[in-house]
Amino acid sequence: MKHKKDKEHENNPFAEGTAEPQGVEQPQETAQEAENKLQQDFDQLNNQYLRLAADFDNFRKRQAQERESLLKYGAEESLKKLIEVLDNFDRAKQAIANVEDVNQVKDSFDLLYNQLFDNLSKLGLEVINAQGQEFDPNFHEAVMQTPTNEHPENHVIMELQKGYKLGEKVLRPTLVNVATGE
Repeated sequence: MKHKKDKEHENNPFAEGTAEPQGVEQPQETAQEAENKLQQDFDQLNNQYLRLAADFDNFRKRQAQERESLLKYGAEESLKKLIEVLDNFDRAKQAIANVEDVNQVKDSFDLLYNQLFDNLSKLGLEVINAQGQEFDPNFHEAVMQTPTNEHPENHVIMELQKGYKLGEKVLRPTLVNVATGE
């Protein structure tokens, strides 16, 4: 049987003459291991951050280059189509130099106009129809108002200059004369 004094020493880590309990070094090792694990996690996250920052920087530079290229060469297809029209203007200019028939000049002009308009239509250009339509300030610009009973009020009597749009975007509004009540 153990004495009462032995039992006190057994439970009291500060009692004299007692050996250090095993495992005192374990918390220091565990703290060191935890610190190492945290350092590894930090290094891993820091590397991921640096890679992500580099990827984003590369993405930003690539986007800037693509945007610059688009601005520089975006009109290339449009210009190629218009060069064909320019070639036909040159041919027409040479052809009418010795022509005395006005109808032949008119036919050449109509051909060139149609070719130019077809090429622009393929690029998305649309004419804004205004004649007889109700006045719409989004598509029309009223430069004249004429009092009349022959046309409904606030309707376009006459187009003075054609308007054009690209998709839903108005490039130039149609200049119109609008009917007003007498």
